[in-house]
Amino acid sequence: MSQPFVRLQGIKRRFGLIQALSGADLDLYSGEVHGVLGANGAGKSTLFNVLGGLVSPDSGGIEVEGSSVKLRSPRDAWARGIGLVHQHFTLVPALTVRDNLRLGVRGHSLTAAVAAAEAKMERTGLRVPLEANVSELGVGDRQRTEILKALLRDPQVLILDEPTAVLTPEEADGLFSVLKDLARDGRAVALVAHKLDEVLAVSDRLTVIRAGRSVMTAPRSQVSVRELVAEMIGDGIADEVAMGGQAGSSSDSVAVGTVQVPGGASAASPSTERGRMVVASLVGVYADRLKDVKLEVRAGEIRGIAGVEGNGQHDLALILSGRKSPSLGLANIPKEVAFIPQDRHAEGLVADFDLTENVALALSRMAEFGSRVMMPWGVLRGEAERIRAQFEVVAPSVETRAQLLSGGNQQRVIIGRELALKAPMLVAENPTRGLDVAATSYVHGELLKLASEGVAIVLISTDLNEVLRLADRVSVMTKGRMVEVSESQKTREGVGALMLGGGEASN
Repeated sequence: MSQPFVRLQGIKRRFGLIQALSGADLDLYSGEVHGVLGANGAGKSTLFNVLGGLVSPDSGGIEVEGSSVKLRSPRDAWARGIGLVHQHFTLVPALTVRDNLRLGVRGHSLTAAVAAAEAKMERTGLRVPLEANVSELGVGDRQRTEILKALLRDPQVLILDEPTAVLTPEEADGLFSVLKDLARDGRAVALVAHKLDEVLAVSDRLTVIRAGRSVMTAPRSQVSVRELVAEMIGDGIADEVAMGGQAGSSSDSVAVGTVQVPGGASAASPSTERGRMVVASLVGVYADRLKDVKLEVRAGEIRGIAGVEGNGQHDLALILSGRKSPSLGLANIPKEVAFIPQDRHAEGLVADFDLTENVALALSRMAEFGSRVMMPWGVLRGEAERIRAQFEVVAPSVETRAQLLSGGNQQRVIIGRELALKAPMLVAENPTRGLDVAATSYVHGELLKLASEGVAIVLISTDLNEVLRLADRVSVMTKGRMVEVSESQKTREGVGALMLGGGEASN
C-alpha cells in the first residue's frame, strides 16, 4: 500500500484529570473511506479534533503527505486540505444558512456560493433553507448545513464526526454515496458513527479506539461484527450485540437485539390496552409548526413519533414536557414530566456545571432531595455517583465539569438524571443519539422497564429502527400534522412513505 495522505502516531492528550488519548494511531489513505469506532469516551472526537487543528496533542506526531506538520488551528488544517465536520455545531446562529455557507468558501461571490450550494444539495439530497437564520433551525438542518459547508470547500481529507445522528435514512444513504464518490476521486474520508451498520456499509478500512489507544486496524472484509464489538466494549456484550436483529438490515449489521427487562419481559413492550389511564392528551393543538395535533398517551405504553426532522417534532416535545404552551388548543399533561431533549448543550446541560450540579437541576424539584432553599448537596452528590456508576459515565468524579465529557457521556448523564425523576411521563427526543451500542442497549431496556411499570413514554426519534423496535403505537409527524400508522404500515418502508407525505393526517 502507498504512503498514507495523513498519519497520526502516538497521539496523547490530557484534559485535566481526563486522559482522552493515550497513544492513538491513525493512517488515512487517498481513495478510501476509513471508519473509526469506539465506545463513548474512547477518544474518537479528540483524535479528530487534533487532525482538524482544534486541539494540540501533548505528544505524538502528525504527517501530511509524508511531511511532519503542526496543526495549530483549523485554518492550518484547511490550508493542507483537511476539513472537519464537527459533532457539535460551529455555525453562526445570527446569520442565514446562505451566509454561513459563504463563510466556508471565501473568495466566491454570493451568486457563485449560492449556485454551488444548490448543486451540492441536488447531488447529496441534503436540502436546507438557504434564507433561514441558523437560530431558527432544528438540529437536523444544522447538521446538513455543517456537512454542506465542508463539502463546498472541496477538501482532500474529509473528517466527519457523527454526521448521521440526526439525518433520515434516505439522507444518510445520500451522504454515503457522496463519501464513496469522494474516495473514488482520490480523496481520503474518515467517519465516526455509533450506528455500526452504517460504518460497515461505507468503510474500506476500520480502526477501533479504546481507552485512548488504537487497538485494531483492519480492512472491512477481514473483520466480523463480533470482533469489532469485542474490541470496542469487551466480550461481555459482543455476542448479544452481534446476534441482535434489526428490521430491514442484513445479518451482518449491528442492532441492539432483544433486550430483557425485569420480570422476564421481552423487547416488545406491553401491548396498549384502550382501558388504560390516559396520562397526557393534546386536543387541536397549534404551535409554530404544529397544526391541529391530537394525541393521547396512556400509562404503560411507548408512543413512538417518527418523521423527517423539522416537521414539528421538537415543538411537540416542548409542549408535552411543559416547556412550551400551545398557541391554540388544549394540552393536558402531568405536573412532572421527565424530558430528554434533542440538543444536550442548549437544553440538557450547563457546560460549566459539574455532574452533581447538572443532576441537581432536575432532581431538586423532588421532595426527597429537600427544599429549594437548602440544597442537600451530600444527597445529590450520592445520586450523581449512582448515575455515574449505573450509566457508566466516563468521568474522573462527579466534580468533573460537563464540558469535559464526550458527547455520548453527556447524554448518559441526562438520561440517568431524567430517569431518576420517576415522573409519570417521559418525553424522549432522540434519546440514544451519540450513544455506543452498549449504552443504547441499556437505555432501550430502561425505557421498556419504565413502560412495564406504568410510565407513559413518548419516544420521538429520527431512528426508524428504534421507533419500530420499541413503540406500541406509532405516529408520523409530517408538515406539522400527526399521521397515524396502522399495523400493516409498521415497517421501514411503510413508515418511510408516510414520513415523505404519503398519508392523510389523522388521530
